[in-house]
Amino acid sequence: MPVSQAFMSLDPRIQHYLWSEGWGALREVQELSIPAILEENEDVLIAASTASGKTEAAFLPALTRMLRKPDEGLIVYVSPLKALINDQFGRLERLCENLEIPVWRWHGDVTATHKRKFYDRRSGVLLITPESLEAMLCNRGTSVAALFERTTFFIIDELHAFIGTERGKQLQSLLHRIEIVLGRRVPRIALSATLGDMSLAARFLRSDGIVAAINAPSDGGELQILIKGFDEPAAETDKPDPNHEQAPLAVAKYLVKVLRGSNNLVFPNSRAEVERYTHILNSMCERSRLPKEFWPHHGNLSKEIREETEDALKRRDRPATAICTSSLGLGIDMGAVKRV
Repeated sequence: MPVSQAFMSLDPRIQHYLWSEGWGALREVQELSIPAILEENEDVLIAASTASGKTEAAFLPALTRMLRKPDEGLIVYVSPLKALINDQFGRLERLCENLEIPVWRWHGDVTATHKRKFYDRRSGVLLITPESLEAMLCNRGTSVAALFERTTFFIIDELHAFIGTERGKQLQSLLHRIEIVLGRRVPRIALSATLGDMSLAARFLRSDGIVAAINAPSDGGELQILIKGFDEPAAETDKPDPNHEQAPLAVAKYLVKVLRGSNNLVFPNSRAEVERYTHILNSMCERSRLPKEFWPHHGNLSKEIREETEDALKRRDRPATAICTSSLGLGIDMGAVKRV
């Protein structure tokens, strides 16, 4: 790895981890973000394209800061999705194991036993949704100061998913309430891939709008868009025309034809349609004696089904297409996706 000032400013154990993982160099967003997070005590807003390394741009310096200050010992990462928390947990656990820093998942699928262990230690990296953070404040209201007294940073992922929403107002309230109890300002790091107005995002992150803004340039990748329509004929009789395919079946046949053999995401607009198209697509594969390649994902499915889909997308030995809602559309590292 070429020596850079940003790399040399990281904790030596983190440097060693990057070397062992075969990193050739830091990415541009990381070169820009590391000094801003390490050297300042202000909020940082990081905007960069998908798969540009934003997570590491935030966590590498944040963990370094935490390791340098024995009186601090907690990074609170707030995510809009359970699936994103599960994904980040896998990425961070390997890094933090070498640093002897615990990583905690906290959402509705996590057991009470695991949560009690966090209450006992109150240190490390806490990965949590706004709703779970709200529940924590409600259930442990008298213990908020003790729970968060050692907080080094709040990291808010996929910031654009919160701006202008009720969940966003809830998140602002939660962060403000915790700081009021602590009696101090905790630096916030926000990550986003799609920000049209950096000043609006800065004011959302904190009302004074004073942030160190990192707007990393795009890699210049090409986006190709195909618009394809399927007619649904008007029903002139109660009996469908046996010679004319109905639109959902035509759509499914097209999807099987163009998606088989690669990793893809399909968004059918509703949870019911996710289940409908997953069933149609897998039935087609079964009739043709083809292996299963289509997997469902939405918030009402069981934990086991959702995690099975997430694991299928990350496997390298066989292709998988997720039929999903936005529960699988925000920042999750699922390898190379050919089509959306």
